[in-house]
This record gives sequence, structure tokens and C-alpha cells, in this order.
Amino acid sequence: MQNSKHIHLIGICGTAMASLAGMLQLQGHRVTGSDTAAYPPMSDLLASLKIPIREPFSESNLEPRPDLVVVGNAISRGNVELEYVLDTRIPFCSMASILHDEFLPGRESLVVAGTHGKTTTTSMLAWIYEVASRQNPALAPSFLIGGVAENFGTSFMVRSTKPFLLEGDEYDTAFFDKGPKFLHYFPDALILTHVEFDHADIYADLGAVKTAFKRLVNLVPGRGRIVAFDGSENVSECIEKAFCAVERYGFDPLSHWRLADLRHEGALTRWTVTRAGAPFADLSLPMAGAHNALNATAAAALAAGQGVPSGAIVEALATFKSVKRRLEVRSVVGGVTVIDDFAHHPTAIRETLRALRESYPNRRLWAVLEPRSNTLRRNVFELDLVDSLALADRVVLASVFKSASIPTDERLHPEHVVSALNKRGVPASLLADADAIVGAVAPELREGDVVAILSNGGFGNIYGKLPAAIAGRISRT
Repeated sequence: MQNSKHIHLIGICGTAMASLAGMLQLQGHRVTGSDTAAYPPMSDLLASLKIPIREPFSESNLEPRPDLVVVGNAISRGNVELEYVLDTRIPFCSMASILHDEFLPGRESLVVAGTHGKTTTTSMLAWIYEVASRQNPALAPSFLIGGVAENFGTSFMVRSTKPFLLEGDEYDTAFFDKGPKFLHYFPDALILTHVEFDHADIYADLGAVKTAFKRLVNLVPGRGRIVAFDGSENVSECIEKAFCAVERYGFDPLSHWRLADLRHEGALTRWTVTRAGAPFADLSLPMAGAHNALNATAAAALAAGQGVPSGAIVEALATFKSVKRRLEVRSVVGGVTVIDDFAHHPTAIRETLRALRESYPNRRLWAVLEPRSNTLRRNVFELDLVDSLALADRVVLASVFKSASIPTDERLHPEHVVSALNKRGVPASLLADADAIVGAVAPELREGDVVAILSNGGFGNIYGKLPAAIAGRISRT
């Protein structure tokens, strides 16, 4: 698109859609958008860009008639705006396709994909490139991340330079394109973190998930490179037919990029990385968790292979500030620390709770979970969820988000999870919603407690309500 257009985004508050809105605005387009249930951080991002969110969905939101409509992947047939677009033949496309057409030509596409860690890893990679660009302006990155990178205060950046860093999402593209979004990104280099069964609403089984990642691997050109986690048989299967160089990273002594001497000092993690058996760098990261050290090593490996100096990598990781809603401290009230984490899968919950154990040793750890993602709302991982939550000292589950939309035989039964945890000696309870949880939990909290709120949505604004209730209790004593 050479000329300024009026582009309307249906479902503008999705993490990628909100970022795309800002990117299109930077390109000089007039951007409008609509959604329901807007909540931070993306609602805050759009407000900062002065892009209004029109609520609710309505045909009137498409007046005057836009030149192009971008349909978010959460939008289905029956949506009043989508039906109007189809009836009146307004041109429309997906987020992934306009990203490819508008932003990727002539760029170096660097994609981070995987079931876990891709948002954090992409943010690390972007910050590495940003630090390196202080000495070499040609390395200044453009990026699109599925969360707000705190070093930048945004989830996107558009520059005229070549590097374009993309979080590669395996979720489907749009109602008319059921393939993964990352197949539109044609990576020149790729990080593959993990491959597990996820998104149970669109993938029938693990085999279907692996097929999607194999298709992504098959898009990397022979001159390209793949940096792949060494601790997953699924990852190994997905990369076995790659046509480009593959470099494994992890704890395996034979891996090209090997982590060694990993140690935790509260919220600080230190380790050594070797490259093809030779010393590469001593790295430090102001985040807890072995999973974050792995994410950082993957970012370092990809950047180094693209010519980024090791000194910039070391400096960037030492000054990395994480991502909104990834182990984010939302408040400390009365000695109680409230953490917000974008939990979407039992493995992610397990790694989050392990990291909090490392960051807050000898503290009582609460896990407050809203089963909200399309995977957690289903019973496919019920036993795995019990194993993950058992790492906490106290567990509270909310009711399954929009449970009626999940078939009964597929639906998670949180009462089963609570019962299994209690049988293991982990005190657990089931409460209907955020208000009920706040009312029950706030009186039980004591100085030193750490509360991990686990949800990939707004969770009834529990992030604000719980600290307020703690503060109110303190003021009454």
C-alpha cells in the first residue's frame, strides 16, 4: 500500500492486533478499531496511541466505509461487523497477511516460535539488537511482540533498517485462513523453543501441532539458520528435515550452544555459555528461572549468528526488563507480593512457580488460577495441571471461563483438580470468580506471602482488587 488508507481492525485489542494498529498508524494510515472487554496492557497501548476502541461491535463502527478491514483471528462468522463486511464487500484481510505485505518486503525476517517462551525470547532478542545498534545503527530492529516489552514500553517498532523480529504464533490466522500465522512470516532465521500440545480448540492432537512447526521449518531457506532447543524430542522431530543449518541450545554437552554453571541469586540468574565447545560469554539476567536462562541463550545464539557482537549481548541481557504480564510484580502491600503471569498451559505454570520459588525462597506461595486459555479450559491436561499447581503452598481456582462454550466431555472440571491437590496435601479451593477469591483470600494473606495470579485475560480485575482489599484490611487494623 503506497497511499494512506482508512484501515479498520475488528478485534483490535488482541496483542498482535493492537500492535499492528500502531504499526499501520506509523505508516501514515488512518486506523480505527473495535472490540469488547478491552483490558491492559493493550488497551493502555491503544490509548497512548490515541487510537479509540469502539465498543461494542456494530455496523456503525464501519461508517464511514473503510478502505480495508483487518479481521482478527478471534473473530468468527456471526460477528455483526464481519457479516457487514461480507455483505457489502469491503476488502478484508488477516493480520498476518497485511504484516507480510506491508512490512516484510526487503527485510530480514527473524522469527521466534514455540509453545512456550516466544514472547520473552522475542523481547530479549529485540533488546539485544537495540543495544547493538548503539554501535552499529544498521542493527536497529523493527519488531512485533505478543506483549509489551518493558525495555521499550511497547510491543512494536518500525524502522527503515533490515532486521525485523517477529513472535511467530502457531494459532490460526483468521476465520478464512485456518493455517498458523507464522506461515506468513517466511523466516530468514528461526528460534524454536518448545513444541507441545496446545491450542486444543484448533489442533486435534500433538501430531497436528508438530505438522504446523514442520511446515514452518520447511520455509527457512538453505542460507538461513535454525536455533532449536535440545531438550525436546518433539523439537528434534520438527527440525530433522530442515534444509538449513541447525544449531541446538540447552544443557546437553554436545549442543552447539551449551548452558553451564547455572546459578540463581534471588531474582538474578547467572550462567556460562559455550559455542561449539569454545567459551562464548558469561551471562547474567535479572530474572529467575532456568527457562528464562534458556530463552536468553536462544536469543543470544540467534543474534550472534547474525553478526551481533557478544559484548552487546552480555550488556543487553544484564539490563533486560522482562515483559508485561510475565512474572510481573503488580504490587507489594503489607508485605504481600502480588505477581501477574500470563499463564496459558500447565508447562508454563510449572516454570512460573519454579521461578518464583527461586526468587522468593522460604516464602509462602499462592497460585490463583483462572482456567481461561482454550487449552486450560479443557480436560486434556487435567493431570498435568495438578502436577504444576502442586508446586505452590496454597492453590485457588476460579470457575472455567465461558465454560458453556466447551463441550461437557472436553471441559476441565476444576473441582477434580482441587480434590486431587487436597489429596496430595496441598490446600486448594474452588471459588466462582475474582470477587469471591478476593473476599476469601485477602483475610488469609500474611506478611511475606507471594501470590501468583495466573490468567491470560482480565480475570475480573483481580490484579487491582486484591491489593486494594489487602490495603483496606491493613487500614482497619
